[in-house]
Amino acid sequence: MTTALVRAAGDLAREMAGLDLRGRIRLVEDRIPGRLVFTTSLGIEDQALTHALALNKGRTEIVTLDTGRLFPETYDVWTETEAAYGIRIRAYAPERTAEEDFVAREGINGFRHSVAARQACCGFRKVEPLGRALEGATAWFTGLRAGQSANRADTPLAEADEGRGLIKVNPLADWTRADVDAFVRENFIPYNTLHDRGFPSIGCAPCTRAVKIGEDERAGRWWWEQESKKECGLHLHRPESDVAPGQEAAAFEEPAGAAAAREHRRELV
Repeated sequence: MTTALVRAAGDLAREMAGLDLRGRIRLVEDRIPGRLVFTTSLGIEDQALTHALALNKGRTEIVTLDTGRLFPETYDVWTETEAAYGIRIRAYAPERTAEEDFVAREGINGFRHSVAARQACCGFRKVEPLGRALEGATAWFTGLRAGQSANRADTPLAEADEGRGLIKVNPLADWTRADVDAFVRENFIPYNTLHDRGFPSIGCAPCTRAVKIGEDERAGRWWWEQESKKECGLHLHRPESDVAPGQEAAAFEEPAGAAAAREHRRELV
């Protein structure tokens, strides 16, 4: 099965290369039987994909992972997108007990204690719900682009996800950020207003900041960690619980005056 899956993904990628976005989606829907799923983060690349999928009126399900820690602007564009295209985007949420146990053990923002804690947080908020979202799927659409970060530079148009037993389809893999921006602008596609405020990549609110001039697109994600392979675990081919080399915990910089404020509170108690 693995060899066949790899071969099928390679053949699909070669055929996708000469097609436009909607053509790429049609090809996948024509070639791959079974359940097809697109997981949208509601970021700008995923909005482009949602637009194409909605216009095609095909059979791919559009779902999202509602981590419970998203920006208000993300919920706003979610609502706007459903209204614009007359669709419902199904949400997959964290398992309640796992979330409660993590917060009780680590604290509400305990993911900043270490890379392992952050990966555990991503694990129950994103990776486990993704597993449920992709249950029984034969193909998984994503908005990954090769230009998003060095870690994603080799992203193909289609690849075998042997761990999940499906074909992972990245129809925007060879697009630039300028291509995406132009497509969204020309087609009047709803997008997250945080993109206008220096957020090229948007995840959970506590784990995302605006990027500085000269930084890559994903530099604002988990910015307190080392730069090597900063990922949440959705798009890695290793167990999400492993701490990758170079990902040992780095010191988190507290806001100015935080330590003094803590001491003052202790004195009051």
